[in-house]
Amino acid sequence: MDKGFVQQFIEWIIHNGGLYVLLLVIFAETGLFVGFFLPGDSLLFAAGIYVKDLSKAFYGVHFSVIILLVIVASILGNMVGYWFGYKYGSQLFTRKDSFLFRKKHLLKAKDFYEKYGKATIFIAKFLPILRTFAPIVAGIVKMEKPAFTLFNVLGSVAWVLSMMLGGYYLQQWVETQFHFSLKDHIEAIALVIILITTLPVLFKLFFGKKDDGIAAAEELVKDMGKDKKLL
Repeated sequence: MDKGFVQQFIEWIIHNGGLYVLLLVIFAETGLFVGFFLPGDSLLFAAGIYVKDLSKAFYGVHFSVIILLVIVASILGNMVGYWFGYKYGSQLFTRKDSFLFRKKHLLKAKDFYEKYGKATIFIAKFLPILRTFAPIVAGIVKMEKPAFTLFNVLGSVAWVLSMMLGGYYLQQWVETQFHFSLKDHIEAIALVIILITTLPVLFKLFFGKKDDGIAAAEELVKDMGKDKKLL
């Protein structure tokens, strides 16, 4: 049976770019607004399945080193997003939409932040699109750096460990109990993860009430008027 596009894409990352591309993808998705479309959850889970291969290719280190490096990439990505939002975030609200940028994603992230506060940085790690824009919003609203760092580290550790260890231990269990490899079913696994994690967020973004986005924009303008630091 021919492999599907998703499986080919993930396996290409694992086998051709290996750890370096994995780190780049995680860094981009957690800090650069152009990385919101990248398959972070499914890629991490697949990386857990292939983590022994990644370890062998990276000087034969223990797989825990691979996981630690991915956690660091996630932390650094958020830090870059926070810095960008802190320095230039207000300019994003006057930026025109493009293929890689949608202002409504930023507004939804702002709404989410206003609802959950500082914990947004932790929660958003498990939500596609929002995990890209949440640190940028945190920078825009000048979230305290110690609090941001704490939730950033906790969220990165929880997200990466749950995804990669989930893939690793499920692979070990399936091989032991049923004598087949999940590597032959990456396509189905990736699609399930994408459906579970992405569809609810996309539904809210594209089919939520239009008034929500308008209200968020109006409120933002008021906030920027009150706080010149945002200008």
